[in-house]
Amino acid sequence: MSKPTTETLATVSTGRIALVGNPNSGKSSLFNLLTGLNQKVGNYPGVTVDQKVGALQLSSGRLIEVVDLPGTYSIYPRSSDELVVANQLINLKEEAFQAVVVVVDATNLERNLLLCTQLIDLRLPIILVLNMADLVQKRKIRLNVDVLRQELGGVSIIQMNARRGKGLPALKEQLEKDINTPLGKFYDAHAVAAEAVSEIKHQLGCDNYYQAYLLLHYGNSLNFLSPDEKELLENCKAQFGFDSESLQKDETTQRYRRIDQILESAMLVPENEPSGFTEKLDQYVTHKVFGYLIFFGLLLLIFQAIFAWAAAPMDLIDLMFGKLGSWISANLPAGPLTDLLAEGIVPGIGGIVIFIPQIAILFAFITILEESGYMARVVFMMDKLMRKVGLNGRSVVPLISGLACAIPAIMATRGIDDWKDRLITIFVTPFMSCSARLPVYVILIGLVVPEQTFWGVFNLAGLVLMGLYLLGFFMAIASAWVMKKLIRAKSQGFLIMELPGYRWPRWGNVGITVWEKSKTFVLEAGKIILAVSIILWVLASYGPGDSIQRAEEQLTQRAQQEQTLAESLDAHIESVRLQESYAGQFGKWIEPVIRPLGYDWKIGIALITSFAAREVFVGTISTLYSIGDTESESTIKSRLRNEINPETGGPRFTPAVAFSLLIFYAFAMQCMSTLAIVKQETRSWKWPTLQLFYMTLMAYGSAYLVYQLMS
Repeated sequence: MSKPTTETLATVSTGRIALVGNPNSGKSSLFNLLTGLNQKVGNYPGVTVDQKVGALQLSSGRLIEVVDLPGTYSIYPRSSDELVVANQLINLKEEAFQAVVVVVDATNLERNLLLCTQLIDLRLPIILVLNMADLVQKRKIRLNVDVLRQELGGVSIIQMNARRGKGLPALKEQLEKDINTPLGKFYDAHAVAAEAVSEIKHQLGCDNYYQAYLLLHYGNSLNFLSPDEKELLENCKAQFGFDSESLQKDETTQRYRRIDQILESAMLVPENEPSGFTEKLDQYVTHKVFGYLIFFGLLLLIFQAIFAWAAAPMDLIDLMFGKLGSWISANLPAGPLTDLLAEGIVPGIGGIVIFIPQIAILFAFITILEESGYMARVVFMMDKLMRKVGLNGRSVVPLISGLACAIPAIMATRGIDDWKDRLITIFVTPFMSCSARLPVYVILIGLVVPEQTFWGVFNLAGLVLMGLYLLGFFMAIASAWVMKKLIRAKSQGFLIMELPGYRWPRWGNVGITVWEKSKTFVLEAGKIILAVSIILWVLASYGPGDSIQRAEEQLTQRAQQEQTLAESLDAHIESVRLQESYAGQFGKWIEPVIRPLGYDWKIGIALITSFAAREVFVGTISTLYSIGDTESESTIKSRLRNEINPETGGPRFTPAVAFSLLIFYAFAMQCMSTLAIVKQETRSWKWPTLQLFYMTLMAYGSAYLVYQLMS
């Protein structure tokens, strides 16, 4: 029997559970452990926050939908991510979860239990997972689970080490049962605001007083309430003098007081605990000098690996697609369909598949750094630099996320409280070189950078690649400094975060992440590549009227008189067909604008099409330079190396042209999807328009200087 997929989940699922917990509690590890590869990522209805949903099949055959909610410290929403949690768990109008699995760091129960006590007061069916049980034993912390269960009102408790899979059978066995609602009560919402809470409970049909109490606090932010219901909440707050701020402070104080009492009876922590491995290692990793050296050393390792380790599989993929195109041309019946396959679709798809090894290596390193706890240290260190240029410390997270993709990175700015700091972060994040730029960097560096190695370790190509990434980072910092001077922000935020302990990466999580990211890269980019490749082939194979036919006839007549032309007539015919095509005509139209940068009309077409997605650049030039190419085993690199500049008789892709393109792509706006998300996040076309103009001007000017200096 085949394993069910999440696409069929809605029709066969017999239950729905939610995973909730504080950041760094191990919730994501548990989600991957429960669902494996049987998961998908989308958006929560009405918002752009990622929604991870997976399928879990129990031993009884029962299929459960697992929803991984964003990390949050409490039910009170302070950001878009936390608002998603509130909407899901307080929702009056959707079917409730059969169970809410609360994942907590068992070594830090005082902070983690705040959220748990709130969910207990909401009368939700809870399973409390005490994660990192191995660290509890290692630190010699004595935890009486029976006492803890009793103090929390009889909540079901499972001790686990989610990274190693320990405790998983017990959790699955518990999910087979009906989950009881704990009977504990930690905060009497009715007692502190009896009239307002009673009124809302009655008017909106709430399940309990605490649910009504939360609606009074944050009802205006919850998307399941209608405008009339939100107006009712505001009128009720005004009528009964509901002071949200003071009540919330009082609630938090009371909950922590009760949690301290519980832990006094249920947990014993050794006094004078010696400094652990994490504290000792942090003395070097977060050091004001050594910390940056370690970070840049790791970056150097990553970029060296991207070139060195991926070279062999990339060459193999490149050769395979070259052979496939030649085989199609030689073995299928001649005609437009065969030409489309051999010259359009195969080179276009090959232009994206070839970069799977490098994308996989990049995301593998990023995931390992996140899994190990090191990435949090990077955020902590870079916070000092961010504040010197006037940015909020939380800007580090979007900027680092921008190395993968600008779209989720820009969404991540919602965690920045100050609007001006958030706006500046959104504005400069596209300068960070995303994974979509990697194919462009790699193919151009491979064309013009010699294969040289220094000290037997560092190859020149990897150093150039790292330089491009650093260039984007420093341009983002410089632009942020300038914008801060112009906008004159009055306030400045600070980064408050918890550094997790160092952990050995769970290779299953690394593998799942690499698989999902690589699959998304290929499928999402592949859709655009396929469409663009087909359109480009049509535009490059057909022209207005009979222009192509007349150009061929003129060329044939000349060949009858010129022996040299006659010997290479086929190649010249293909060249003139491309020049007279729709694509050629459009390229010729924009060529005067880009000629000062060293680009011809073919490169111009690639610049325009790559605005759909940066990866399309390689597929576009691969398609354009393969039109009519009958060379056996012709690869992307060989086609670009063999392209001749008719004006000079030398190669088209000289170092000056290649580095001009590299600088252009390092500074240019990433793609139209990025512009769309900027418009969505700023709720105005003003900022994405300014962003596009500024980055295009910066890219054009910088590329012009590089080309003129290197020519």
